[in-house]
Amino acid sequence: MHREISIFKSGETTIEYSVAGKGIPVLLFHGGHSSCREEFGYQRLLDDGYAIITPSRAGYGHSSPISDLWQACHLYKSLLDHLTLDKVHVIAVSAGGPTGIVFCSMFPERASSFTLQCAVTKPWLAPEDKEYIMASRLFKPETEKRTWAILAAMNNLFPKLIFRMMAASFSQLPYSEVRIRLDHHYADAFRRMNNRQRSYSGFFIDLEQTQCDYSKELAAIQAPTLIMHSLNDSSVPLSHPENAKALIPHSEVCLLDSWGHLLWIGKHSAEYDHALVSFLSRQRD
Repeated sequence: MHREISIFKSGETTIEYSVAGKGIPVLLFHGGHSSCREEFGYQRLLDDGYAIITPSRAGYGHSSPISDLWQACHLYKSLLDHLTLDKVHVIAVSAGGPTGIVFCSMFPERASSFTLQCAVTKPWLAPEDKEYIMASRLFKPETEKRTWAILAAMNNLFPKLIFRMMAASFSQLPYSEVRIRLDHHYADAFRRMNNRQRSYSGFFIDLEQTQCDYSKELAAIQAPTLIMHSLNDSSVPLSHPENAKALIPHSEVCLLDSWGHLLWIGKHSAEYDHALVSFLSRQRD
């Protein structure tokens, strides 16, 4: 997949972003530990004639570590102005959910549609949760590069073993059930994910932003919205898509019986692709 990576500056702030493909524009807000180099779910969109604009969210990659989400969303709007894009389909993934929610509520005229993918839509990990405590130790800015280097090295040596060890972080299913839902590409896709991931200071910003209640912003979203989630997600519970469905006026839910949080890996990835492109094509009619 070919992409162009660029830097957009606005005053003292910087946004790193990539553009892949040509066609109908999609603005994608990646999940945690990711950047403008994200790949999950891209190929089908590119094949169907979409161009994907992916900013490295605040604190990730070479983007400025802006903790104020509303200020960051003003920058993403300025990026669209810079690219002379009036309207885009917005996709928000996992911990990128709050960014997509706030952006679409602030700039309804810029969103042709909105898609939430396994996304955080309400207060998520609490500081007293063991997952929060572990993440704050492993992925703090001073040590996250080493953490990812070690994980990538182990994953390159033992791809299936590392996936099996980490599966419970993404799925509520016993591994025997997870395995049934995988295809023969799963281990390599997971390995490549761990090789490209970094946390920088962005994940700590995510931990702060995902403590907030976005009910007001969800209710203000005007764009047709698709809420995609796995029934077996252990990273972001089903209460999050339920919350979005209850509050977003023009929304529909697509629940997949996939293995877990990473919708783009496994046998159900084709079903995910079809549901997304079908929804986007309906917004063009």
